[in-house]
Amino acid sequence: MPPVPSEHPIPSERARELVRGGFDPHVHIAPDFAPRRITDLELARRCLELGLAGFGLKSHYTATAERAAVVTAAVPGVRALGTITLNHAVGGLNATAVEVAARQGARIVWLPTVSSENEIGEVEHADPDGNVPVWVRFELDLRAAGVRPRAVPVVDGDGAPLPELLEVLEVVARHDLVLATGHLSRDEIFTVVDAAVAAGVGTIVVTHPEFPSQRIGPEDQRALAERGALMERALTTAYTGKCSWDEVFAATRAVGAGSTVWGSDLGQRFNPPVEDGLAIMADRFLAAGFTDEEVRTMAVDNTRRLAGEAE
Repeated sequence: MPPVPSEHPIPSERARELVRGGFDPHVHIAPDFAPRRITDLELARRCLELGLAGFGLKSHYTATAERAAVVTAAVPGVRALGTITLNHAVGGLNATAVEVAARQGARIVWLPTVSSENEIGEVEHADPDGNVPVWVRFELDLRAAGVRPRAVPVVDGDGAPLPELLEVLEVVARHDLVLATGHLSRDEIFTVVDAAVAAGVGTIVVTHPEFPSQRIGPEDQRALAERGALMERALTTAYTGKCSWDEVFAATRAVGAGSTVWGSDLGQRFNPPVEDGLAIMADRFLAAGFTDEEVRTMAVDNTRRLAGEAE
């Protein structure tokens, strides 16, 4: 585990004000499978103090709708969004799990992340004694305990959507949930987005397209945005050096603010406070020449759309 830095960027008051009313749809907080920087209830209270509307409870291993409902009830004025990620731990492409999550109030469905065929190789070839991501370490621990999570494919050998994927998309569309692409590869993402559009899914998010295992360039992002998908800019991808800020800015300009949504992906103990994520991004984008209106679109308007509270 990297050491916890003593200092992180302190957002400006201008940035704080611009992101007021926004949701952070992508956070990893306690309780979770690994130590996190903050708990869900603590984060809700911080959001209330800062004027943030809420956050999406992202877990790689379990559905969070029931937990989100408790947090929302415990801290009036802040809404926690329930989610489910279709990794092996919940049965993979399990339409029944998605149906149940939807009826419990879940809002976001992520396709496979740690169980994606695009990522599973990183675990299989990881050095157990090396410096590996938090989730890779947990996957290695599971294997050491004799539990071997399996890959969850979304396409067949010819690259066509699996029937199980189409079943999931039908549930997502019927409940008007948000579909996020998780850690799928470039080709898988195009297949999934086309299938989701055909299934009538209204809100599709391409999860951190600058992430190293994906590396979806601006031209491909434009093509996905033309299909109606939103491109998620995750703070941690650039903040931790997985890509450059210039790459993030260039891709954002390529698709436009209207097709971009922010999410911090924070919660790791060595990264900034989770409640600062959107404002830190605002300062970065403002310094790069983006306007106040563009920042509001990405940090507030589009995150509220994901929350189902678009005005």
